[in-house]
Amino acid sequence: MGTSDITQQILAIDIGNTTIDTGLYRGETLITHWRIATDRERTADEHAMLLRALCDHVGFSWADLSGAIIASVVPPLTGPWEELCQHYLGLQPLIIGRDSVEVGVQVLTDHPAEVGADRIVNSLAAYRRYGGPCIVIDFGTATSFDVISRTGDFLGGVIAPGLGIAAEALTSRTAKLPRIELVPPPHVIGKNTVHCMQAGLVVGYACLVEGLVQRIQVELPDGPGKVIATGGLGETVARLTPVIEAVDPSLTLDGLRMIYEMNR
Repeated sequence: MGTSDITQQILAIDIGNTTIDTGLYRGETLITHWRIATDRERTADEHAMLLRALCDHVGFSWADLSGAIIASVVPPLTGPWEELCQHYLGLQPLIIGRDSVEVGVQVLTDHPAEVGADRIVNSLAAYRRYGGPCIVIDFGTATSFDVISRTGDFLGGVIAPGLGIAAEALTSRTAKLPRIELVPPPHVIGKNTVHCMQAGLVVGYACLVEGLVQRIQVELPDGPGKVIATGGLGETVARLTPVIEAVDPSLTLDGLRMIYEMNR
């Protein structure tokens, strides 16, 4: 790797339905990262001021950035973040899904254009880091299972309601159930309402993961694959089930960096 590769600094942006994860990279090193609440009404100028404050907090100058890359599953926010990069950073960002951006993953599904940008990014990062076949479970707004072949192709997967969505539905559609912290209860058999709900939600999701992984493994043409968790609640669920073999919180941001390098 040359000196320019080591010293280049890029901004990786993962726009999700609940949060926008941003990471500053120097070469292959993640310097710092932030999680911003997703607000579809926020303008490019508002996002820029928020990002400026975060950068100032860690003493980072926008002038040091040499590139930016965006993955988005929220179309109304793709434009404002592209505008932010152009007008405030002086950069034309790479955007996953644009025809000119090479992602290094062959998508072997019925309708490749329907596959979320984050799932493609996760697939590349997981394959490069852990090899194939493998299964990436992303615990985001939705819980997605991405299945990658021995040769790094995206084969398809599963999408389930996210743990946060399930908890919100349970509390909003019932008269007496409270909002709870999504942590494991002391026992599966709850002795109070909160522990009962935590068992059903958190332990229940661990069981959902175990069942789906078992069925996916049976269908994998190349034999059982390594299971990697990412996303906000990945570590919480991983502690409850042996089927998750690795927890990688920065998988998506690292995948964006890899794709930027591929296209640079």
